[in-house]
Amino acid sequence: MSRMPPERMDKARAQLKQIAPKDHEKVMNLASIVKPLRSVLHKTPDDHGMTDWEDIYFQSDDGTPLEGWYIPAKGGETNQLIIFNHALPMSRAGFPGHLGEPWSNFDAVEIDFVLQMKHLTDAGYNVLAYDLRNHGTSSAANGGICGIGRYEWRDCVGVKKYVDNHPRLSQMKVGLYSQCTGGNAQYEAIYRRPELFGDVRCMASPMVVSMEAIFSAFSELMGVSEYQELIDLELLKMGAFTTAEMTPRHFAPAVTMPVFMHQVLDDAWTRNPEDAQRIFDRLGSEDKRLYWIENTTKRFQDGYNHFGKHPEQILDFFNKHMA
Repeated sequence: MSRMPPERMDKARAQLKQIAPKDHEKVMNLASIVKPLRSVLHKTPDDHGMTDWEDIYFQSDDGTPLEGWYIPAKGGETNQLIIFNHALPMSRAGFPGHLGEPWSNFDAVEIDFVLQMKHLTDAGYNVLAYDLRNHGTSSAANGGICGIGRYEWRDCVGVKKYVDNHPRLSQMKVGLYSQCTGGNAQYEAIYRRPELFGDVRCMASPMVVSMEAIFSAFSELMGVSEYQELIDLELLKMGAFTTAEMTPRHFAPAVTMPVFMHQVLDDAWTRNPEDAQRIFDRLGSEDKRLYWIENTTKRFQDGYNHFGKHPEQILDFFNKHMA
């Protein structure tokens, strides 16, 4: 794939010459989304009464050290495992916007992924949750740049190899909870290593997104929507991928397992329903469902917290396909 076609590059350079300094600062702030703010682990499984969990660590497919938790099901380990990953700029615990700056500058809300793990363990699933590279307590890589899946697919491969080589986990039925950046990464991991994921029973895939949609929506909110080409140029200059390169649509046809996706219909931070619908339509799965979260525009508060507040549909999905 071409990084930036010549006509797009020419337009970006022209924009750079005429843009006002205050607007260029906004463009730079937008591009810096791919240099993620690390979210602290503001909760552990103990906060929701889960016991006998352990810290784990393993390597990504390219050797990047990753860290996570293994949490057995309530009442004792079962033969069903959910591999759980997260979004940018979060950690396996979620997002600590309620703790104030610097996280509240992004959004002043708490996202609690540990509660979602509690729902899973209460339902009889063991959970393996981990931090993607450049997030949480996992190691830095790729110059600190997040590829919105384009580097992180290697982490999805690494965690599956860890499971497959583990004396107990390798004997378990595996399902995936792969969201946003982690979901984008999972699609590419399946595309690049289909043989590694052939035994996965199903995938919950909430909030996957194309960065062209994110930058389009955010730039409009910030009053710099006419500078899409310049955003791409600034991404390239910092060593990141362009907006067109950062979308799971390229890899969605390789995903053939059952998929349950939920998305915020009127998400103010992206271009829904168009973006999510295009990704969903390209999935290669015959058994797939897209559920729209309505009556809100809030991606963080109501999108990422949806499973925590309304676990029934996700649990029904896993119960159907993990049996």
